[in-house]
Amino acid sequence: MNSDAQLAAELAETAGALLLGLRARAAGSCEPKELGRRGDADSNDYLLARLATERPADAVLSEESADSTARLGAQRVWIIDPLDGTREFGLAGRTDWAVHVALWEAGRGISAAAVAQPALGAVYMSGGTTAGPGPERDRRRILVSDSRPPAFATALAESVGADLVPMGSAGAKAMAVVRGDADAYVHAGGQWEWDSAAPVGVALAAGLHATRIDGSPLTYNAPHPYLPDLLICRPELADLLLAEINGATTPTH
Repeated sequence: MNSDAQLAAELAETAGALLLGLRARAAGSCEPKELGRRGDADSNDYLLARLATERPADAVLSEESADSTARLGAQRVWIIDPLDGTREFGLAGRTDWAVHVALWEAGRGISAAAVAQPALGAVYMSGGTTAGPGPERDRRRILVSDSRPPAFATALAESVGADLVPMGSAGAKAMAVVRGDADAYVHAGGQWEWDSAAPVGVALAAGLHATRIDGSPLTYNAPHPYLPDLLICRPELADLLLAEINGATTPTH
């Protein structure tokens, strides 16, 4: 591979193809929860095996594997979510699920990242994706979790003249903002590093704003890899959204 970003993109895309194949074979014969469980496991096995071959000296933090404190002393840590949106993957017709592959480097933070949306045939990578301008809209669009929207989301939308749009998968929501399909994605219902590392890496490299909802930086490879809240938005909206959010709530640490 020519670069870590290219490797991340290739791994995310190939894991996504694996998941599409699994979904097709299991259609009509597998319960949604079992399909999601199998997708998590198969994608994780594939990504771990490829990283062990391609980057054997690097550490890995994965949603689907036991954590190791050894990563805390590593200079390079791959942060992966083999199947972001497990519930959505198990439901026929849903496209809002993704594969996340990101690289954290000491002193640099997220230095390479890719998000694949296999059901859309799309792969987004740091250094290779630029945020789209988006169509002209009468009202702004703010994406939120379809299962855990922030308590302040309705008030936020009303204050900035926006419509709330629920969607699954953090990666799917973040990439919708990258494409210009929405203006912002806000979350405050609890997340882990693997939920946001790759989406944030792609979004920042594409020129978007990405921080905690109090405006502080998103930091990764922490001893307890919990990052409960997130704002990804078009840069010109960041000050407005942060001011409105912080007039209504205080982030959970």
